[in-house]
Amino acid sequence: MRISRLLPALCLSALLSGVAALAQSSGSATSAPVWLYRSPSNVPTPRSYVTMTYDAVSQRVILFGGYNGRSYLNGTWTYDGTTWRRAFTSLAPSPRANAQMAYDRISRKVVLFGGYNGTSYLRDTWLWDGATSKWTQAAPAHSPPAVTGPMLFTDPNGKVDEFGGYDGSRYQGTMWRWTGTDWRRLQLPTLPYARSSAGVGFNPSLNQVVMFGGLADVNPVNTWTYDGTTWTLQSVSTQPPWVYASCAAFDSSLQAVVLFGGGSGGIDQNSTWAWTGAHWRHLFPTQSPPAREGAGMAYDEALGHVILFGGQNGNVLLNDTWELRP
Repeated sequence: MRISRLLPALCLSALLSGVAALAQSSGSATSAPVWLYRSPSNVPTPRSYVTMTYDAVSQRVILFGGYNGRSYLNGTWTYDGTTWRRAFTSLAPSPRANAQMAYDRISRKVVLFGGYNGTSYLRDTWLWDGATSKWTQAAPAHSPPAVTGPMLFTDPNGKVDEFGGYDGSRYQGTMWRWTGTDWRRLQLPTLPYARSSAGVGFNPSLNQVVMFGGLADVNPVNTWTYDGTTWTLQSVSTQPPWVYASCAAFDSSLQAVVLFGGGSGGIDQNSTWAWTGAHWRHLFPTQSPPAREGAGMAYDEALGHVILFGGQNGNVLLNDTWELRP
């Protein structure tokens, strides 16, 4: 079963008419890097709607959870550019899919929040310590709503922010910041339209967060940027077609946030796009991963490359590993 069926439905007819017109004006092509298929040892089993980020302390990519078509998972895996390794911990977050996590440069911990376990939307907060390879459950006095598909990202201030998600009845449009011990709701001059499962990435060179697409009641085919103070709706002539459950990460060789894949009206995508800070570039790699939604993506700072893992293409669950190279 496609896990997207577990996600809220959209009014697709209105969206897809706009998407079709947008796809016709996709803009000019430009030179692109290449996706290389990797064959690491001890690969995680096939799964989709994983959460993945880079931990600067251990200098490893961290992967957690997902859905394998039968059950929700709570395994923690690390990747060093050569090998995937299962981290067996005495304590771990409960099984879930479509949670998100990001690295907090202030506390030097990976923060995990939200997700869905088949029956409940979750709001617990967990911290991964790369120095000890252990999970700790936080006990914040305040918390964002219980949601699946929240957007979690390192912000321009080095902290972890949370925006949106779906709570089982509506899309959220609030934004919260992790202080290290508690969640604090932010009251910003401008916020994006409520949504879940959007592609989001932070460009450290520009100190800018970009967010695109997702699931929403209001048309989510738009590009928003965040400078640490407020969000700005970007007016761009070219942008990706509407996608949800795409993945995004900064790429140093491109000096841009790369967006890949995602679901779109029941058809998974395998397009690669790059947000330069002011506009989208449609990249055409000579080799590309198969189309997918719910994959994990992270920029490995030690390797200097973007890593992509898993997801699903239609009903086919994946566990392939790809690396984006110049």
